[in-house]
Amino acid sequence: MAKERDHHSNKDKKLLVGVIWNFSTELKLIFMALLVIFTLATLLPFIPSSFSLSASDFRFCISRFSPAVPVNITSTAVNVIPEKTTEPEIVNGVIKRTFTGHGSAAYNFVTMSAYRGGVNSFAVIGLSSKPLHVYGHPSYRCEWIPLDPTQDPVSTTGFKILTDWGYGRIYTTVVVNCTFPTTSAVNPQNSGGSLILHATTGDPSLNLTDSIPVLTESPNSVDFDLYTSPEKKKYDYLYCGSSLYGNLSPQRVREWIAYHARFFGDRSHFVLHDAGGIHGDVFEVLRPWIELGRVTVHDIRDQERFDGYYHNQFMVVNDCLHRYRFKAKWMFFFDVDEFMYVPEKETIKSVMESLEEYSQFTIEQMPMSSKICYSGDGPARTYRKWGFEKMAYRDVKKVPRRDRKYAVQPQNVFATGVHMSQNLQGKTYHKAESKIRYFHYHGSISQRREPCRHLFNDSRVVFENNPYVLDTTIRDVGLAAKMFEMRTIGDRLLRTRQ
Repeated sequence: MAKERDHHSNKDKKLLVGVIWNFSTELKLIFMALLVIFTLATLLPFIPSSFSLSASDFRFCISRFSPAVPVNITSTAVNVIPEKTTEPEIVNGVIKRTFTGHGSAAYNFVTMSAYRGGVNSFAVIGLSSKPLHVYGHPSYRCEWIPLDPTQDPVSTTGFKILTDWGYGRIYTTVVVNCTFPTTSAVNPQNSGGSLILHATTGDPSLNLTDSIPVLTESPNSVDFDLYTSPEKKKYDYLYCGSSLYGNLSPQRVREWIAYHARFFGDRSHFVLHDAGGIHGDVFEVLRPWIELGRVTVHDIRDQERFDGYYHNQFMVVNDCLHRYRFKAKWMFFFDVDEFMYVPEKETIKSVMESLEEYSQFTIEQMPMSSKICYSGDGPARTYRKWGFEKMAYRDVKKVPRRDRKYAVQPQNVFATGVHMSQNLQGKTYHKAESKIRYFHYHGSISQRREPCRHLFNDSRVVFENNPYVLDTTIRDVGLAAKMFEMRTIGDRLLRTRQ
């Protein structure tokens, strides 16, 4: 038995030696690690306090042993810029922080158009970042580069006009006037050239400048007589409409265009700007007038990408002003739910002749209800009437101020607004209410339904705590407007729906 126990003891010893021999490398590493840890623990109290090991130092050491190619990592970044890791600078105990911009929050300049404004002047219309103009000092320089290489380029300082009175949102409307010295003729031989707008942000640390080609004139394309002969006008009256948006009523648009085509006469033209409001049914109403050359529609839906005030209407009306500046004697600015009117013994021609000494006059508003209707013809006949025939109640509530609209002689205007222009040469007249007024049917244009939900047959009405009186001024013109439409374009629009 003793012999057998010795045999088993020798066998266990050999097995233990074999295991230790097979794992000798790992055991050496473990013993070395323990030796290093014990050594650091022994020496740590004697190390100066200024020396320290942070978690980031350990992560750095560990990262040296990480795989060269990471596994199961998804990245969507392209051309990733390493993060700035420089410690902030400390000056006199103050930590100086820096900020680095990437990308663009808003464009320096968004060009809509540019037009020649005379023999030596141009106007550039567009948008620019509102914070840039509120808090910065952007500037503009205009350069004319002739197509003829023998002629030298000409430069001048651009004068910027901010037309939206601070109502801009992310973008504000900018009109840049480029007036070159009279001694430096611009395209004198009509040989062609290009206008370049140099838009500088005014940032003292970056001083970024964008050079933007805004206008190109091909050889023999400029009619200089247009700028030297003021009497050469294609239209007596031109309407510049603001941005049209929303689900507009085709019937209300039909009534408005028929009324004003008659009101302004044959030598008038209507420019409408579609910001999404001229949908298919509205366009069918306008089509006959477009075919007659009485209406022009501009598709401006692309401007919705740039967040400005009311679908960028300030930019739109300024584009219309400069586009037709030398083609019309008078230019009107009002909306498609507003109807112009002159007294019965007057005509639009006689009124405008009496105001010729003024570059601009404003027009007083007559506010009409678009919720209540006059039922003097009986309910059945009332519903067959045109909108301005049955919406005949005028709001007589006293208010400090009503909105006004206006008309200008455009050759005297450098930039314009929605309710009046503040950038013109010449006089403005504000007391024309005895000569011309406009009746405002607020909200009626955006209702694609029968507007008459409340019928009255009284001369005075109080509705929703507002006093109204019956005013048939525009109503009385209804039959004449209908007959004019029938004579001019026939019965094409008789089945127009709300």
